[in-house]
Amino acid sequence: MAIDYDKLMNRKFERLEHTYTEKDTILYALGVGMGIDPLDEDCLKFVYEDGLKAMPSMANVLAYPGFWAKEPDTGIDWVKILHAGQEMIMHKPLPASGTVEATTRINEIVDKGEGKGALILSERTVRDAATGEDLCTLISTTMARGDGGFGGPSVPSPKPDPIPEREADLVCDLPTLPMSALIYRLSGDYNPLHASPAVATAAGFKAPILHGLCTFGVATHAILKTLCDYDPARFHRIRLRFSSPVYPGETIRTEIWRTGNEVAFRCRVTERDVVVINNGYAEVS
Repeated sequence: MAIDYDKLMNRKFERLEHTYTEKDTILYALGVGMGIDPLDEDCLKFVYEDGLKAMPSMANVLAYPGFWAKEPDTGIDWVKILHAGQEMIMHKPLPASGTVEATTRINEIVDKGEGKGALILSERTVRDAATGEDLCTLISTTMARGDGGFGGPSVPSPKPDPIPEREADLVCDLPTLPMSALIYRLSGDYNPLHASPAVATAAGFKAPILHGLCTFGVATHAILKTLCDYDPARFHRIRLRFSSPVYPGETIRTEIWRTGNEVAFRCRVTERDVVVINNGYAEVS
């Protein structure tokens, strides 16, 4: 079954409501590495209920639509899809607890040609269910490797954000823990690739890998730490491309170039010197 462009572009998604507690907020922050040093007062405000703050990147797990690409009506060869990129636009800081709602929609489908796959851009805006205020907008790019040549309209692929050729202005090293993926999955992504050695080996990895959105959370932490003094209200936007998986326990180095309120960045694993996030862009104040 091939992608039907018009059908997928007009696919209706259910409105999802999601209630989360301070415990959920703390668990998410622990999953992306906050609290590794329990004496770090800056990180403690994300993992301790006294004056608790929510990590901006927790938006990714709120009112999450699940693995919708696997549904038969999409026509997507779901076995061959990859999470290629993610963008998060913060309209206001997330509450430490609350009830939110969101509806996903497809923004665009780019047919890259037979044997070259297709890009699927989807979006959801998370709102406070009580007030109707927009909290954040999330834009996800999925690479459907098995779906190129379905006959979609010819539209250009999104251009990657550039990385300067000069030496980075700032560098931030953040460790992950051997059990990071086992903690992060409790925020809602139970894909066995991140927990089962047997599943990971069958997929061609030496061990379970870290969730891409967990790596996204570590990059958010690096920018929050380095440029925002751990103040979520100063963190406004982040956009990136995933380029390689991380193994739990590795150290993620975020290289940062700042021009005013705009930021270019990339992340690499220091142990293997492999770039795991590329073409990163952020806006801070």
